[in-house]
Amino acid sequence: MPIVNKTRVHSDVPGRSRTALRAAITAFFALDGFIFAGWVVRIPDIKHQTHASTGALGLALLGVSAGAVLTMTFTGRLCRRYGSHPVTVVCMVVLALSVALPPLTHSAPALGAVLLLFGAAYGGVNVAFNSAAVDLVAASRRPIMPSFHAAFSLGGMVGAGLGGLVAEALSPTRHLLGLTVVGLLVTAVAGRTLLRCEPPEPPERTPAQAARPGGRNRRGVVIVFGLVAMCTAYGEGAMADWGALHLQQDLKASAGVAAAGYACFALAMTVGRLSGTALLARFGRARTVVAGGTVAAAGMLLGALAPSVWAALAGFAVTGLGLANLFPVAVDQAGALAGASGVALASTLGYGGMLLGPPAIGFMADWSSLSTALTSVAALAAVATVLGLATRRAFTDTVSPGRRSR
Repeated sequence: MPIVNKTRVHSDVPGRSRTALRAAITAFFALDGFIFAGWVVRIPDIKHQTHASTGALGLALLGVSAGAVLTMTFTGRLCRRYGSHPVTVVCMVVLALSVALPPLTHSAPALGAVLLLFGAAYGGVNVAFNSAAVDLVAASRRPIMPSFHAAFSLGGMVGAGLGGLVAEALSPTRHLLGLTVVGLLVTAVAGRTLLRCEPPEPPERTPAQAARPGGRNRRGVVIVFGLVAMCTAYGEGAMADWGALHLQQDLKASAGVAAAGYACFALAMTVGRLSGTALLARFGRARTVVAGGTVAAAGMLLGALAPSVWAALAGFAVTGLGLANLFPVAVDQAGALAGASGVALASTLGYGGMLLGPPAIGFMADWSSLSTALTSVAALAAVATVLGLATRRAFTDTVSPGRRSR
């Protein structure tokens, strides 16, 4: 019998148990960001080790994307059959083990093969722990989804910073093996809590929630939420790959200042996610998405078209604040509507946006200029705003007691 049909811990589960479950899920989000960032900072060393050309390395790195997208498409079904908690633990174990494999390869094809496994685990764990988070959000009746994604951002910042510090002292083999050990230890501790607790039963639906779309209309709304996630991830991918080059090439910034561009964006996004729960509780999900998209569009126009470095850095920071909560809210709402399948669909579309962003920016930059191409981030943030307005009645908004829930 599928786990989802068994008796579950209900929404009146003691607060201590729910707190432990939230801490465990948060740990998996942070660990995911930590491992992925640790791998990313060693890519130049792996390129040198495999003697891969830039083009061959690019093809090998597609293995991460291909594996993630392929796995995301069916992880939702695995979560429905076995439960999101066991799937999260299994996928994280595979992710922790597979991150140690790239330094053992000596050719681009072999690297691509192991990155296919790494990407599959990465995609699977992202769908699984987002599904677990959606269940907890529904049961807690509080908009805590951004806090989980803030943990991912913080884990990524720690992983990248630590990776930079040990790059000179440790070989890629030892560094990534260390990530494996950390990953397995954290999974052993947090996984015990996750496997001990069934996903909490969401509270009874209110009349407003019962009136939400159903059937094909529901799938259509889930796709719209997925498109919001895609617009957000497009901006994240573009900022990661092209932000520093824009500052250095178009605004003549030094290499150090240019590198600070993405740091400003990432730090602002982390701050935005840490404050996301309070924002969502005060203003509701729909208003937060609309306001976030509007702020991100304005910030990216400033970042792309500003004539000075410092104005551009300010624009990058504003963009990070605006985009911070769009992806968490989109995945949360897709899961609230369609469960693990909704999370899988929204995550796949979101990841597709992250894949689409960098090459699309490159093509547009060749056709016009990089600064002009980066305005596409603002355009898609505006699209997210319009989509939020169009589907505002489909949001399950939770607002503070002094405001009416829509």
